[in-house]
Parts: sequence; structure tokens; C-alpha cells
Amino acid sequence: MNPMRELHVEKVSINIGVGEAGERLAKAQKVLDMVTGQKSVQTISKNVNRDLGIRVGMPLGCKVTLRGDAAEVFLKKALSIREQRVHTYSFDKEGNMSFGISDYTDFEGMKYDPEIGIFGMDVSVVLRRVGNRITQRALLKRRAPTSHRVNRDEGIQFMKDKYEVEVIE
Repeated sequence: MNPMRELHVEKVSINIGVGEAGERLAKAQKVLDMVTGQKSVQTISKNVNRDLGIRVGMPLGCKVTLRGDAAEVFLKKALSIREQRVHTYSFDKEGNMSFGISDYTDFEGMKYDPEIGIFGMDVSVVLRRVGNRITQRALLKRRAPTSHRVNRDEGIQFMKDKYEVEVIE
């Protein structure tokens, strides 16, 4: 196989949506810092929702983006919590995958802390080919050709081969 056609995990994003600023957001950030080993950043609202009392610029959650070896290690841990099972609807048409973890205490070494409470998180995995820099570079930025883009079936096959994931219909 051509080495430029091989897939790899570009990044893993972990997100906790709290819906409000303050104490619960600080606790969610603490959970993300413990689980990932990296410092989390707050996510800020971009539009107004009067029914929920959300204004523009209001902090609503937190996230961490992992790349390289840290992303692979975290993904293995997260998939083991899910018992190596992922539904087909978790994959989008570009081969990326997203799934949820209901409680941070499912991670190895994490214990329930009554001061923190229970927080679940969303995990998003972005798959890319090696030569996809053409879409990210500053000069002569171009769209990747259709033949070089990752599709849903290739993403599913990659997860089956590399992480022994069972994909449920």
C-alpha cells in the first residue's frame, strides 16, 4: 500500500458541556485535567438563546485536544471503557468518530469524589491521511482530492484493524 494513503489519528477532542459558568464549570475542568493530564480550556457561547439564559461570550463548557501519542493512549483507554464497541452512527461521512462516556470514574485510577459529582464527556476522533497538509498549510491552500479524503467505510475499517473495535449496526 502507498504510505501516503495510510490513515492516522490526527487528534482526539474531549468535551464536557456544563451549560453555565461558575462552580460546576470549574469542577468539569478539574475532571478533564485529571483524566487527560493536560490543561483544559473553556468553550464560549457564540450566539444567544434567551430561553436558556445564554448570552454571547458566556462560558458553557470545557475541552481538551490531544494529538500524537497522548491521543492514541487516551483513545485506547476510552475505547476500553466502551468495551471496544462503537455504533455505526458514531462515524460521519468523513470517517471521523464520536462517542460519549457517561462517567469519569470509569477511567482506571479515578475515584468518585462527592465534591466534584458525576460528569460525562464527549470524545471526538479525527482521522486523516498522511498527505493532508495541503488543506492546512498557509501558502497555496487547496482542497484535498476526493480520492485522498477519508470516507466512512475506511474510518470503520481503520478502527477495526488498529484498535480491534467491534462496530455495531
